[in-house]
Amino acid sequence: MLSQLFPNVKWETMSEATYQTIYMTSVSTVITLILGLAIGILLFLTSPNQMWANKIVHFLTGSLVNIFRSIPFIVLIILLIPFTKFLVGTIRGTNAALPALIIGAAPFYARMVLIALREIDKGVIEAARSMGAKTSTIIFKVLIPESLPALISGITVTAVALVGYTAMAGIIGAGGLGNLAFIEGFQRSRDDVVLMSTIVILVIVFVIQWIGDAITARTDKR
Repeated sequence: MLSQLFPNVKWETMSEATYQTIYMTSVSTVITLILGLAIGILLFLTSPNQMWANKIVHFLTGSLVNIFRSIPFIVLIILLIPFTKFLVGTIRGTNAALPALIIGAAPFYARMVLIALREIDKGVIEAARSMGAKTSTIIFKVLIPESLPALISGITVTAVALVGYTAMAGIIGAGGLGNLAFIEGFQRSRDDVVLMSTIVILVIVFVIQWIGDAITARTDKR
């Protein structure tokens, strides 16, 4: 049945491309979570009336976040080619896509982290400060736990966006389903390959969203 609907699809190649997409998405999501969380917390703590209030650091960090968040991903890939070649040694393959994926997604998630932290009741933070809690204690015992549902929801949205980024990265030879759809499908006029690649990408997105929603619901105590 499948061979009749998708006569040009090589299932072994499709499986390999699916693995590459999942690999790029998962690795970049984990690193984006760490970097984005750190940058978002820095933005929050250096904002006015906070513990590390510093206009210069806040302005510079916010400016970098806004700049990289505003650059279209396909343009960012091209801009980062020299950096990627220096870091990875090549500009092709799944690992070569990771720098652009992370640099493109981390500022996006950092801004979502900042929004989530600003939603925390100021009284909770002030209470912790009045009791003499250290900054590290406030971060790990107040800020992150209080904003956890929003943080998880934010990384879920970011992970979904990263799936789309991997498809774009595939156009320049990063591998994955985007590369397969473009090289084996579009360039050779094999619509069934393009369609099957799209279906698999949609399944990955739905699974990520389902997992994210389930974890968010579990952590939301409201």
